[in-house]
Amino acid sequence: MELYLMRHGIAEDGEPGMADSERRLTPEGKTRAAATLKLARRAGVRPDLILSSPYIRAMQTARIAKEELSVAEEILELPTLVPHGVPENTWNELRDYANHASLLLTGHEPQISHLIAYLLNSPGLMVEVKKASIVRIELVSTGPAPRGVLRWMIVPAMVD
Repeated sequence: MELYLMRHGIAEDGEPGMADSERRLTPEGKTRAAATLKLARRAGVRPDLILSSPYIRAMQTARIAKEELSVAEEILELPTLVPHGVPENTWNELRDYANHASLLLTGHEPQISHLIAYLLNSPGLMVEVKKASIVRIELVSTGPAPRGVLRWMIVPAMVD
């Protein structure tokens, strides 16, 4: 199984009384996410399905991915893809989609970098995932304890 983990694009600052989950992408955030996804498409990224955090900015990023990567399936929410989600819980939910060859996840830091470390079976691994970046992991084992191989990362600076 191929997993593509994407951090949401640049989002607006929160305001007093605004829930973190309500923050939206800025125009620059949308543009940079689309540019990164165009490069991903040229690299052959063709996910079967997109799973997203329920937060607005991640769902907006997922919708951009659906368009740029021509994904036919509807975007599904994955409740554990929240900023402080537990990687093991996310993995347990992801295993329900093991029949798909390729998945794209849209989420947040620090959860994305923690999930990467978990999928690579490297708990001490530190990964900096910039906004609108995409990481490709090839899973060689999809059992209760996953084992993956990091194949590449696309960062927005590569397309600026």
